[in-house]
Amino acid sequence: MAAPSLMSSIKALTPRMRFKYSKPIIDNVVFKLHYKLTVTMLLCFVILVCGREYFGEHIKCLSDQGVPPHVIQTYCFFMATFTIVRHYNESLLQGELLPHPGIGPILETDKTIRHTYYQWVPFVLFIQSFCFYLPHYIWKRKEGGRIKALVEGLQHASLALHENDLLAGKIAVPSKKTLQSRIETIKKDILLRLRITRSWSHFLVTMEVVNLLHVIFQVWLSNKFLNGSFLGLGFNVLTFNGWGHISNPLEIVFPKVTKCVFHKYGPSGSIQQHDALCVMALNIIHEKIYVILWFWFLFLFMASFIAVVWRFISFYMYRRSLRFNELVFRHVSKTKFNPYNVVNIVNGCDFGDWLFLYYLAKNMQSATFHELYRSVAEELEKQNKAFRQNEKRKRTECRLERVQYDDETLPLSEKKSQLGEVI
Repeated sequence: MAAPSLMSSIKALTPRMRFKYSKPIIDNVVFKLHYKLTVTMLLCFVILVCGREYFGEHIKCLSDQGVPPHVIQTYCFFMATFTIVRHYNESLLQGELLPHPGIGPILETDKTIRHTYYQWVPFVLFIQSFCFYLPHYIWKRKEGGRIKALVEGLQHASLALHENDLLAGKIAVPSKKTLQSRIETIKKDILLRLRITRSWSHFLVTMEVVNLLHVIFQVWLSNKFLNGSFLGLGFNVLTFNGWGHISNPLEIVFPKVTKCVFHKYGPSGSIQQHDALCVMALNIIHEKIYVILWFWFLFLFMASFIAVVWRFISFYMYRRSLRFNELVFRHVSKTKFNPYNVVNIVNGCDFGDWLFLYYLAKNMQSATFHELYRSVAEELEKQNKAFRQNEKRKRTECRLERVQYDDETLPLSEKKSQLGEVI
């Protein structure tokens, strides 16, 4: 009679319960900034740049009547436009002797700046978004769903109050026996890999370092793409005060008006030169995009650097400070840990095992993880005592070290037979 009554109570409470299902956490916040926020930002920029219906054509050129407008515009778009360095003179611009920065009569000795980037902006932004997602994709494939396989079905472990598994709508409530069985399985999986090279945690740290190096590469790529103007772009924007003037630091990199020269043969076979004045409508968008990217890459670099430094601090501190361990695990699990259990865990684990336990804590409910932590600590204590007292433990240790796995990141469901044989 108790089971039906409990079942009916859970069904009655189900509509009022708010269970938030989330995907397993296999990385940190900084990692998410790379493959979620940055990728979304870059793809939005691609859509913005390609939205011609809102900003008009990429380029509009004005020339004499000797060349049809669509011909000169197509030519100037593909062959690039230019501005003249001599005509960026601030005093002449303020005196209205020059109508546009970088535009004016050209001499043979004049130095020009060619602008070709606008042809490639959407392609480069899309490739950058792909590059920012790539480390996450590699890490997800390497991780292989191991965390998910271990914590699957434990989302509602806090409701495990009955002897039988219950199903209330779409909510699966495990029984006490099922919960203990899952904890025991996770414990065995952890203990089997002690002192065995673990690629899960090591590869995670490697991908975090790759993210840091990748931000540096993207800054270099953007600087190369903008002909060396990207590195100082943000500093120039921050230090410039005369934004009411016609000339500003962005005008040199993203000119709104440029020149283009078209040559054609006349009726007598002589070469005729046609100067065109081109309005770059999308440069008003390009300048905003790259200023935002400059500040975002700076923030992303600092965040990635701090994340890598934190990993090295964790590697140094996890075996040297009991207080550090208590603070780290209390932060994710919200419970207090027995210091004696913490010592047993730290003495029996390497950094890879310790980091894996940390991510298990982020994916499990506090009470469930606390039980797992206690169980693993007690088992490690037993193994350490047996190892010190009996020489047979050495032979067992060697046998465990010879266990071969085809890929230790495969889901746990595919290794149940292996776990049973070894245990």
